[in-house]
Amino acid sequence: MRGSSTWLARYAKLVAACTVLLIAAGGMVTSTGSGLSVPDWPTTYGWNMFTFPLKHWVGGIRYEHSHRLIASTVGFLTIVLAIWTWRVEPRAWVRKLAFAALGAVILQGLLGGITVLFFLPPAISIAHAGLAQIFFCLTITLALVTSRGWKSSETPVDDPLLRRVAATTTALVYIQILLGATMRHNDAGLAIPDFPLAFGHLLPPVWNARIAIHFAHRAGALLVSLGAIATAAHVLRHHRNRRELSRPALLLLFFLAVQVTLGAFVIWSGKNPLINTAHVVNGALVLATSLVLSLRSFRAGFEPATVAVTRPAPPLGQLQGARP
Repeated sequence: MRGSSTWLARYAKLVAACTVLLIAAGGMVTSTGSGLSVPDWPTTYGWNMFTFPLKHWVGGIRYEHSHRLIASTVGFLTIVLAIWTWRVEPRAWVRKLAFAALGAVILQGLLGGITVLFFLPPAISIAHAGLAQIFFCLTITLALVTSRGWKSSETPVDDPLLRRVAATTTALVYIQILLGATMRHNDAGLAIPDFPLAFGHLLPPVWNARIAIHFAHRAGALLVSLGAIATAAHVLRHHRNRRELSRPALLLLFFLAVQVTLGAFVIWSGKNPLINTAHVVNGALVLATSLVLSLRSFRAGFEPATVAVTRPAPPLGQLQGARP
């Protein structure tokens, strides 16, 4: 059983990694404007998608059809993950989480098809992008909670402030991703064509719907940056020696710096498809890293049988100095 659990954790990581590839494929479809390059669904120009001739993979068809094949592969991998988890995982909430991931990937496939059949309506396209990130979070969570490190005997940290800050940051990142999807699917990526200023000013001198969406995404980036810095600073100040917290905290700062840089180059390059896609993928990595940090801060609640380690108490000298 222990060996099965180890391999399940490895397989869950594989599914999460394939989901990153799927997000990248979806990013390329949007960035290249290839969403309707294959106008039918679930077939591809009348062919079964798995038998569509390679010689016809040209232009935008290559991006859209590849996206469909990767999505189908991830869907199959998720079916296996759900069944495997149900058979070998003793924790009921983890088994339910695996089937929630399966439900999410099925719904995601249906939303993808509806997006094509209804000619890319922004609301459905944004929902498709948002659900993709939720599914990714579910696979990351499954990979984490089935891992040997999560189930180790080391006592978890019990720090209420860290839980609040980390969870808030994760929520901000997800909202920011939704704003980014709203910006992409409303063609507002270059509504403000300069950076870091907006039409040469701190605030746009003119406003319309697309400028407002774009500027909201920039404001969201500032809030995410503050949240990520606050989370990492708290970890490095109070839990520097806990590697399960300090490593994702440092990684969060790294991905944040990369994300801000990529966001700037998206504008400076005029929405270069490769840079735009990298921005989408790195945004998912920011979300995943913040989620891992949040989940580890909540581990004492997930595994109530363990004895949690609270925030370090002040040195004895400080306590003596506080006596009257």
